[in-house]
Amino acid sequence: MTYETRCLGIELDGSQTLLAWGEGRNKADAEEQAKKNAVRDVIFKGINSGNSDCTKPPLVNTPNAQQKYEEYFDAFFVDGGEYKKYISMDDHKRRSEDKEHYQYGEKRSVIVRVLRSELKKRLQDDGILYK
Repeated sequence: MTYETRCLGIELDGSQTLLAWGEGRNKADAEEQAKKNAVRDVIFKGINSGNSDCTKPPLVNTPNAQQKYEEYFDAFFVDGGEYKKYISMDDHKRRSEDKEHYQYGEKRSVIVRVLRSELKKRLQDDGILYK
């Protein structure tokens, strides 16, 4: 099984509907991590897997941006942090997630919509991205 974030579609507003994976001690931790991974992948990696119509480059393509702005992104991705403003769970369907148990917890997938244009504007406003 592949644990790479996959694009399921692009919405009319430019947001990306993604299938993302996360690991945690329990269901809530794993799902929270999956949401963070979806946003992190949109920002730093770009989405290259899944529906070919929605392949997108990363929002931030500055080398080592995550380390360069470490303090900013640590605060942004804290549990319950600002990253949650840029996701929507509207596409989540009951029983739509995959899960896998292992010795110390579990891996879970979630379907999440990342509000790409709003996220880009926030990064521009905060000086991470240049307009």
